[in-house]
Formats: sequence, C-alpha cells, structure tokens
Amino acid sequence: MELDRDYWQNRYDTGTDGWDLGAPSTPLTTYIDQITNKDLRILIPGCGPAWEGQYLHERGFRNVWLMDLTGGPFKGLLERCPDFPKEHLLTGDFFAHEGQYDLIIEQTFFCAIDPSLRERYAEKMSELLAPGGKLVGVLFDDPQPGKEAGAPPFGGSGAEYVAVFTRYFGQVRVEPCHNSIAPRAGRETWIAMGQ
Repeated sequence: MELDRDYWQNRYDTGTDGWDLGAPSTPLTTYIDQITNKDLRILIPGCGPAWEGQYLHERGFRNVWLMDLTGGPFKGLLERCPDFPKEHLLTGDFFAHEGQYDLIIEQTFFCAIDPSLRERYAEKMSELLAPGGKLVGVLFDDPQPGKEAGAPPFGGSGAEYVAVFTRYFGQVRVEPCHNSIAPRAGRETWIAMGQ
C-alpha cells in the first residue's frame, strides 16, 4: 500500500480518513490551555482536518503552521475558520520540510505514516525543533487501532515509542492519557519531549 498524496486525497474526498474526532483532542486542548506565550512558533504536521490548529488560532496564537501531504483537509478548516492565515497552510512532504519551531504538536500524523518511517520521523522532529523546543501529542496505545490490518492508523506501545524517541531526544515522557474521550479511553498515550 502506497501511503502517498493520492491515497490521502482519496481518503479525504471519500470521508474515510478514519480517526477524525470532529473536534480537538481533549489531552491536547488541556495542554494548549496552559500555554501563556501566544508567540510560540507551532507546527502541526500531518494535521488532517486541523481541529487543534483552529483551536490554537481561536485562542490568539499567531504563529501556527499546519502541514499535510495534500491540501484536501484545508478546505474544511477554512470553512470553519475563514480568518486562518492561508500562508500558514503548508502542503507537502513533511520529511522535506525545513524550519524551526518552538512547539510541534502530534495528532494523528505518527499513526498515519508507515511504521518503517518512525525512526526517520523522530530524527526529523528533532531537526525541526528550535533549541528548547518541545514535541507533544497523543499516540495510540494499541497495536492495531484501525479496522483494516496493515492500513493506517498504525498503533504501538509506550515501550516502542520510548525506544524510538530516546535516540533523538534527551528528555522523553511517555504516559497513559488520563482525559481521552470515551471511545479512546485506555487506548491513548501522551508524549512530551524536548532537546
């Protein structure tokens, strides 16, 4: 299965992107609500419908950048949030992206890429973080959270995630989410790490 632009565009076009909550993730909104610096440079790669991007924007964060392999999900975001800056919507390959961010938010991206790319993902995340920056987010604590084996979303365990991220980050925290929505309760892991 080729998880390329055409694959994802088709999933967005057919409404089968799979694990869209239809709202921002509760563990992420809880984290966002305690951030006081509205000038942080924030990236959400593989953002899909970008509920967290909208949430940040509506709370006054000015430097939020959203990235997806296809521009398909940005249409819905701009219908819901027409004043989101279009120049902050990035379409392209995350692994080719260059920039420096104070905060990178992980929501649905890690579980959407082929698991063989996880090491490369961790390395790229560490490159994109500015000194003192953080990567935070939610991963599935479930070996196969999707309905179709061999297709995204791909899961894993906290121990697997620690093994990947500690190669590139000095401080890695991986723990069960305590405030997931009901259908995901007990199946989500919170990650937080920095340089």
